[in-house]
Amino acid sequence: MKRVLLFLGTNLAVILLASMTFRLLGFESILYNNGVDLNLQALLVFCALIGFGGSFVSLLMSKSIAKWTTKAQVIDSPRTDGERWLLSTVQRLAKEAGIGMPEVAVFPSPEPNAFATGASRNKSLVAVSIGLLEHMDRQEVEAVLGHEIGHVANGDMVTLTLIQGVVNTFVLFFARVIGFVVDRVVFRTEQGLGMGYWITTIVAEIVLGLLATIIVMWFSRQREFRADAAGARLAGRQKMISALERLKRYQEAPSTMPDALVAFGISENARQGMRALFTSHPPLDERIAALRNAG
Repeated sequence: MKRVLLFLGTNLAVILLASMTFRLLGFESILYNNGVDLNLQALLVFCALIGFGGSFVSLLMSKSIAKWTTKAQVIDSPRTDGERWLLSTVQRLAKEAGIGMPEVAVFPSPEPNAFATGASRNKSLVAVSIGLLEHMDRQEVEAVLGHEIGHVANGDMVTLTLIQGVVNTFVLFFARVIGFVVDRVVFRTEQGLGMGYWITTIVAEIVLGLLATIIVMWFSRQREFRADAAGARLAGRQKMISALERLKRYQEAPSTMPDALVAFGISENARQGMRALFTSHPPLDERIAALRNAG
């Protein structure tokens, strides 16, 4: 599982750290009545606190970590005509979309790509690669910027946070229920928590986490269609189609985007079979067809 967003990686790290901390401090003992019966209500509250806490921490950290991971340089004072055009274009598109002016950055990657992230519609970051600026004309770049502004305007980051919080909660909840049942039925632990509980819980968290990722990736693919529609609305449908067709020429080249950040970008290499369930982006041909059929 490589091509998942940085958000998911940060979220998983926070979840595991919080879960381990609670275990070491013995807080999970409150989930059991008299050391024997599982308290489902307390367990659900416990899992929701960790699950949503992890996703919201990931959201708050997303912009800073994205800058660090991609080595993106924010344009504070434009030094060239290209940087001035980039800032003015983002400002215009953001105004049309009804959001606050995002930070604008450029990151060092030879492939055409871009991403948007941030904790809210009015505190976001839009970044483009050097390769995007070199290989696309300004009309195509404008469409890509419109696509990324669309992500922000659609509230994709916040929606992703809520979805991730829900799936986190149920992954943690059912992993512990499964661990408890296995510990009691298979390992015959009569009181407290035995080794079977801890081993089964860890394994169940990994398996259920993969299944949960399929749900999150499905949402990610749907949001790409909505962002494409926003880019078409803000910059023009033909410009958006042209930008996606340009991306097809570079899709087969090895990606230089950090693996954990691919789903933030505008495109991803196509996959087949079961692997397609774990992709963050639909095939470019499907996205182009959706735009052509929208009119």
